[in-house]
Amino acid sequence: MADGAESPADAAGRVALERMFACLDEGRSFRLEAGAGAGKTYSLDKALRRLIDRRGKELLRQRQQVGCITYTNVAKDEIISRVEAHPAVRPETVHGFCWSILQDFQTTLRKLVPELPGWAERLEPAGGIGARRVHYELGYPSVGEEQITIRHEDVLALMIQAMALPKFRAVLTARYPVLLIDEYQDTDASFVDALKAWFLDRGEGPLIGLFGDHWQKIYGDGCGSVEHAALAVIEKNANFRSADPIVQMLNRMRPDLPQMVSDPDAPGEARVFHTNAWPGVRRTGQGGGHWTGDTSADAARAYFSHIKERLGGEGWDFAVGKTKILMLSHSVLAREQGYASIPPIYGQFNDPWLKKDDPHIKFLTDQLEPACAAFEAQRYGDMFECFGTGMPRIRKHLDKVAWADAMAALIALRLAGSIGEVIDFIAAQPHMRLPEAVEERERRLVETGPELVEGESRRVTQLRKLRAVPYLEVIALDRFIDGHTPFATKHGVKGAEFENVLVIVGRGWNKYNFVQMLEWIDAGPPADKLEFFENNRNLFYVACSRPKARLALLFTQLLTANAMAKLTSWFGAANVVTLPGQPAEA
Repeated sequence: MADGAESPADAAGRVALERMFACLDEGRSFRLEAGAGAGKTYSLDKALRRLIDRRGKELLRQRQQVGCITYTNVAKDEIISRVEAHPAVRPETVHGFCWSILQDFQTTLRKLVPELPGWAERLEPAGGIGARRVHYELGYPSVGEEQITIRHEDVLALMIQAMALPKFRAVLTARYPVLLIDEYQDTDASFVDALKAWFLDRGEGPLIGLFGDHWQKIYGDGCGSVEHAALAVIEKNANFRSADPIVQMLNRMRPDLPQMVSDPDAPGEARVFHTNAWPGVRRTGQGGGHWTGDTSADAARAYFSHIKERLGGEGWDFAVGKTKILMLSHSVLAREQGYASIPPIYGQFNDPWLKKDDPHIKFLTDQLEPACAAFEAQRYGDMFECFGTGMPRIRKHLDKVAWADAMAALIALRLAGSIGEVIDFIAAQPHMRLPEAVEERERRLVETGPELVEGESRRVTQLRKLRAVPYLEVIALDRFIDGHTPFATKHGVKGAEFENVLVIVGRGWNKYNFVQMLEWIDAGPPADKLEFFENNRNLFYVACSRPKARLALLFTQLLTANAMAKLTSWFGAANVVTLPGQPAEA
C-alpha cells in the first residue's frame, strides 16, 4: 500500500464516522455495530468530541449534559480522562446514571421502594417508610431513623418503574438530551426494554446512541442485540487489529458484518489443529454430559505440549506479552493448577466457579485479590476502587492505621488460612463490608447450623465445603481465570489484543459445546437453545478475534463431519491440520 494512501480499514471507518456524525447533527438515534478490532472506543471518543465542539457551550448554558453510560467504573474513569473531564459530558455506570435522576424524586421513591422485593419486611419494624429519605451509595440495604439505603439491584428496578411517569421522563430528557451507551450489548436487558418502550417507541426523549457488538456479549445479564425501527444501524466495516488471513476468516464466520483490513500486506495466519486421529476412548461425561467427546486428560495435556512445541518451532514466541493461551476447555488442566478442591464442590454445576456466578468466588477474585495486589504495590486509591463503593474511605489517621493493619493481616491470612477464615476476618472488621450476596449466603449457613443437615439447600452445602478450602486455591483459581479465559472481567480479555493467540477448545463445563455450535451455525439452533448457541458462538468469536498476527485453535473435542466442514469453510482446507494419533509429550 502506497505511503499516505488511505487503507481499506481507514476508508470503512471514515464512512461509519460520517454516518454517525450525520445522526448526531440531525438528532437521530443510532446503533453503531463495531465488530472485533473495529475501533469502537475511537468512534465513541469521536462522538463525544463532536458533541463537545458543536453543542458544549449550549449544553452548559442550559445546564444539560451528554449522558455516557459505561459498563464499569474503570471505563467511566477512562472516558473522563479522554474528554478531559469536560463538564458537558457525564460518564457514569448505569447505576450511577439512574441514581443521578432518581435521587431527586423522593416522593416517588417512597411510594415505590416498599413494593420492591424484601422491603416490606425490612420496613415493617420501623413502622413503614414514613418521611425517610431514600439513599444509595454502598449498595447495602439499611433502615435508619431519617433515611433508608437501597441495594444496587433496587436502583435499576426503580428506574424502570419511574420511567413510566411522564414527569420523570421529561426531567431525564431535559437533563440529558443525548444518551450514549458504551458496550450496549452488556447493558441490563430490562433497562434497554424501558428505553425502547418509553422513548424509541414514542419518538420522544433523548437522542440515544448505542456503541458495541452483539457478537461480543459474553456476560449473562446483557441485552445482546438491540433492534428498533427508530435506530439507524451503522456498521463499522473495519478491522484495525488483525492481519488479513485472520480478518478474512472472521468475515467468513460472520458474513453479515464484513470487515476491511488495515494493512493488506501484513503477514499472518489462522489455523485449526484437531485430534480426530487419537485412537483412545473418548470421555463420556459421567456426572453430566459436559465431557462427552473429549480426549482423556492425559492425551489433552500431551496434545497441548505437542502444539506448543510445533508452533514454537515455526517461530511463535510464547513469552508472556507475545502469545496468549485461551482455554475454552478443562481437559488440559492438571491438578498442579492448584485449585483441585473447588470444581468438585459444584458437581455438574461447575460453571459458578469459572464464570463467577458464585458470590464468594466473585468477591474474592474480582475484588479482594486485586485489592491485596494494589495494597502491596502501595496503590491505595486502586485498592479502594477494587473494593468498590462498599468500603468507606479514609477520613482520619486512625482509619489509615486500621486499613493498613487489616490489609497486612489479610495478606498473611490468605497464605495460611481457609476461605472461611478470610471471610470471617473481613466480616469482623468494623471498617470493611462483605457484598450483600456474600453476607446473605453466610447468614443462611449460620441459620442452618455448623453440621450438615439432611435436605439442606445445595447452595448452603456448597458454601459449607467452600469455606473449608485453603485460600491458596482461590489465588490459583484467580490466576487461571484471569490468564486463560475470556471470562475475566478484572483485566478482561474481551477488549484486549495479542500478537499471537492459541485457543484450546474442548469440553468440561455444561454451558459450552463448541462442536454443537458449529453444527447449528448455518441451520440455526432449536428454539429452546438460542441462548446456549449465542453464548457459544460469541465466546468462540471473541477468542478467535484477539490476535494481531497468528491464530491457532487446538480441538481436543472430537469434530463431527459437519463441524469439520464448517471449520474448513472458514479457515480453508490447507489450514485445518490433523494431528498425529500419539503425540509425544514435549
